Amino acid sequence: MGNDVVIGVDPREPSVPALDWAADEALRRDTSLRMVTAVPPVHDRLSFDALAHRSGLRMRAASVLANAEDLVRETHGGPRTVTELVDGAPATVLFERAVDAAVVVLGSRRLGRTAEVLSEGSVVVPLTARSPCPVAVIRAPAPEPVHPPLVVVGVDGSRDCRAAIAFAVAEAGLREARLQAVWVWPRPLLSRDDAAEGLAERRRLLAEAVAGWAERRPDVGIEQEVVRGHPVEELARAAGSAVAVVVGRRGRGGCSGMRLGSTVRGLLRHATCPVIAVPLPEATETDGTPVGAAQPRPQGDQRTATG
Repeated sequence: MGNDVVIGVDPREPSVPALDWAADEALRRDTSLRMVTAVPPVHDRLSFDALAHRSGLRMRAASVLANAEDLVRETHGGPRTVTELVDGAPATVLFERAVDAAVVVLGSRRLGRTAEVLSEGSVVVPLTARSPCPVAVIRAPAPEPVHPPLVVVGVDGSRDCRAAIAFAVAEAGLREARLQAVWVWPRPLLSRDDAAEGLAERRRLLAEAVAGWAERRPDVGIEQEVVRGHPVEELARAAGSAVAVVVGRRGRGGCSGMRLGSTVRGLLRHATCPVIAVPLPEATETDGTPVGAAQPRPQGDQRTATG
C-alpha cells in the first residue's frame, strides 16, 4: 500500500465532501486513493436469516463503493484508485490500513460523543484516537476559498505539536498555502499573571517551535500568533476559512476518545474545516512524515485497482 491516501467509505451513504478532499489529497501527493468499505458483522438477526441479510448488506455496500469511485473519476479525472470491500468492524479494518498509509480520511456523521465512541459502527473517534498515521476528518463541504489558501496548526511546545507542525508544513507546501501557527494561552481563573511578560514568553516558545522550517521549506510562508482564550474556540476561529486545522494527538494506543485529548475532541465537534489529528510517531523522516512499521496488511475480500 505504501503511502496511499486511504478513505473510509460508509456502506450506507458516502460522504461527498470527504471523497472530494481525499481525491484532491491523493492527486497532490501523486499517490493512489484507497477506498475502503467495511461491512460490520450482523448480531441482531436469527441464524436462519443472518446470511441473507448479510448478503444484502454486502450488495448495497458494493454498489455504494462503485458509485463513490465513479464520482471521484467524474469530479477529479483521477487519481489512481483502489477499492476494497471487506468484512469487519469499520474502525478495526481502517486501523489495519492506516499502519503504512500517508493519511486516513473520514467523513463525520456528526454523532454525539457517546454514540461516536460506543456505537458498533462508530469510526471517527476510535480511529482518530489510535491510528498510527494522521487522520483527516471532513465534516462539511470546503469553505469559501481564500487566496492564498490557509492551513492552521495548533502549537503548545510539546512533542505532540512537533509532529503536527511537520505535517502542517508539508500539507501547506502541497496546497501552496500559507501556514498559521497558533499558540492559545488559556486565561487563568484566579492567578494575577503578568500579561506582558507571559505573552513575550509564549511568543518566544512559539518561535522556537517553528524554528528551522523557514530555511527547510522557504516555499511555505509561516505566520505566528499567540492568542488568549479557550484552545478549541480560538483554533476553530483561526481556522474558519482554512483548508485544514492540524493538531497533535495526545496519548498513544487505546480504543476510545479517552486517549484523544480535549482539544482534538472539541475541534471534531466544532471546527467547520477539516481537522487533521497527527500522532507522535516512533520515528520521522527528514520532512517530518511519520514512518510506519512494515507490517503485512490483511487481505480484503474484493480489491480492484484502476487508473
